[in-house]
Amino acid sequence: NPSPEFISLIKKIRPTQVTLVPDAHDVLTSDCGWNTLEHRDFLTEVVNEFQSMGVRTSIFVDTNLEMIKMASKIGTDRIELYTGPYAEEFKTNKEKAVAPYVEAATMAKNLGLGVNAGHDLNLDNLNYLYVNIPWLKEVSIGHSLISDALYMGLEKTIKAYKNCLNTPVNSTNA
Repeated sequence: NPSPEFISLIKKIRPTQVTLVPDAHDVLTSDCGWNTLEHRDFLTEVVNEFQSMGVRTSIFVDTNLEMIKMASKIGTDRIELYTGPYAEEFKTNKEKAVAPYVEAATMAKNLGLGVNAGHDLNLDNLNYLYVNIPWLKEVSIGHSLISDALYMGLEKTIKAYKNCLNTPVNSTNA
């Protein structure tokens, strides 16, 4: 959640991009995207403030199309799709898992938003997501990348993840 301390930090550091995630301070990891309808005014204010500093903004959202439409109205540059449900469903039915993400990403692209994705992405499920949504701008991978690096080394791990985003696989046979 963009707390006053977080906003001050962004003002000081001025990163290239900031992703707004609705997590409370005591939450270890994300478990849902923003309700952009309910938090429209707050998000609009924060997005405008960051953009006025030249910081690209992204709002973390679920695949709910109404939330994505509102993210566009808020004026964010990008959305980041919460991929926890994709990663879970991918284990048993990858076609069903990816379908709502393709729909959401297509809508976002048609609204002029850049599309990022993140949460529980790994070497097993990343390429399939990318093949089905090749206009993804960025993916956020933390836990799996570090876990894989413990076994493969950091350099090989980064190459493996980058390869997932460079090697097309037939989406119907992947």
